[in-house]
Amino acid sequence: MSHGRPRDARKEQQWRRWIGQWQQSGLSVRVFCARHDLAEPSFYAWRREIRQRDAATGTFLPVQVVPEDEPSLAHAFEIVVAGGRRPRVPPGFAAAALRQLLALLEEVAPC
Repeated sequence: MSHGRPRDARKEQQWRRWIGQWQQSGLSVRVFCARHDLAEPSFYAWRREIRQRDAATGTFLPVQVVPEDEPSLAHAFEIVVAGGRRPRVPPGFAAAALRQLLALLEEVAPC
């Protein structure tokens, strides 16, 4: 616990095990401590200390980035050109290709 002494990793791991066992047991702290011959004040102090340490260090979770199969239409836009044509432009489009497409659409007479 935070009293200016260096952390004893083995002691912390043991208390983490006991607290985990208590959480799974469904027992009150008093009964659990009595069964394991633990001092209740130490149990509460370590539970508080471990919560504070965990909150200070944060928790990292694994993340997997999965690419989309098709571009999202929510981020696409649509252009209305002569004759009511509406080419849809997906995110990440090539500007040069879009210019060519628009030029072609403007050249062709509507059906």
